[in-house]
Amino acid sequence: MHDPLPFLRSLFDRAVEVADPMRSLAAALPPKPKGRLVVVGAGKASARMAEAVEAEYGPCDGLVITRYGYARPCQGIEIVEAAHPVPDAAGQAATARMLALLDGLGPEDMVLALISGGASAILVQPAGDITLAEKQAINAALLASGAPIGQMNTVRKHLSAVKGGQLAAAAHPAKMLALLISDVPGDDPAMIGSGPTVGDPSTPGDAVAILEQYKIDIPDSARAVLTAPRRVLPPDHPQLSKVENVIYAAPSQSLSAAAEMARDAGVTPILLGDALEGEARDVAAEQAEEALARQAQMSPGDAPLVLLSGGELTVTRTGDGIGGPNAEFALALALALNGAPGIYAIACDTDGVDGAAEVAGAIISPDTLSKARALDTDPQAALTNNNAHGFFDTLGDQVVTGPTLTNVNDFRAILITRT
Repeated sequence: MHDPLPFLRSLFDRAVEVADPMRSLAAALPPKPKGRLVVVGAGKASARMAEAVEAEYGPCDGLVITRYGYARPCQGIEIVEAAHPVPDAAGQAATARMLALLDGLGPEDMVLALISGGASAILVQPAGDITLAEKQAINAALLASGAPIGQMNTVRKHLSAVKGGQLAAAAHPAKMLALLISDVPGDDPAMIGSGPTVGDPSTPGDAVAILEQYKIDIPDSARAVLTAPRRVLPPDHPQLSKVENVIYAAPSQSLSAAAEMARDAGVTPILLGDALEGEARDVAAEQAEEALARQAQMSPGDAPLVLLSGGELTVTRTGDGIGGPNAEFALALALALNGAPGIYAIACDTDGVDGAAEVAGAIISPDTLSKARALDTDPQAALTNNNAHGFFDTLGDQVVTGPTLTNVNDFRAILITRT
């Protein structure tokens, strides 16, 4: 490890690489069924997952919905692109077609469901009389609220006709194998993509309490759905009895691969956890304090350290910037470190998209703040305005990957060298 910034980028690239469905999905596939097989799926990685399935099985029937720009060439499975993080009409139309494709399957049929992060927005079928525009407004408000992903997905489930096990129920009595890539803290399958193939014990009342907690107004149509009998299926529902849910790729695997790469480079990895949650700037302050403390304890000849963490941080938007938890973490970390020598960091989303920005994240070094001052850019003002992406764009320190075709949540690495 000679150059800190390329080294950090290589750790991130390794974390993404091991989660690529073309490398990781085949081992989770059973032998191809002899009877009818229907492949469905949704999420940022779902088209790549479909591509990996057909690399093993050959052409298959089915329909998969992914984010705009994330389509992959498939032999038989139809790939539809739709909007994320706020759903659109393309996603709604494709979801209706997917439900129709599952209708009428029998007990001898097999459904392979490919689910990854992003399915919460991409797989959209509002419940009751909720319109797409109303669903979009509620989703946008949740994204801006700072609510953790688990709470957001609870609300999404109870306002949906396809999440919370309802996609699996549509396929009943067919058998279903759902292969999932986890992008949620704790790897709870019920939270991945709002659990379209997984039952959930939460209630409409839980969703109402979350909306009230974050002071999110909802229209009468949504209120009617949340006061009606629940649509989300409990985990023990009979229509879920023929479903097997398998998480085959998760953040812990990517962090472990990055840790192994660090060891090979003579850097000691310290894993802070793969399921961190919280406000991005608060977590950054905590990790800055830990990095400085560990640096102060280093002795001459000690190997460099790298603090690795994953999870899903949040941003409560109060300014006019677009937010982005990884960029905001990086900016808050730079401010907390205040130019401390010998400490470098990268913070990126493994799907290549940080919040609403088509940017994976950002990278910082001891000269980040001095570079900003030379460019007459105020880092504290950028943080206050939730404009971290604008800040790092000005410095040329954004990490831009384009679609990575996978999604195992955030990746953060702080490299500590002795000064």
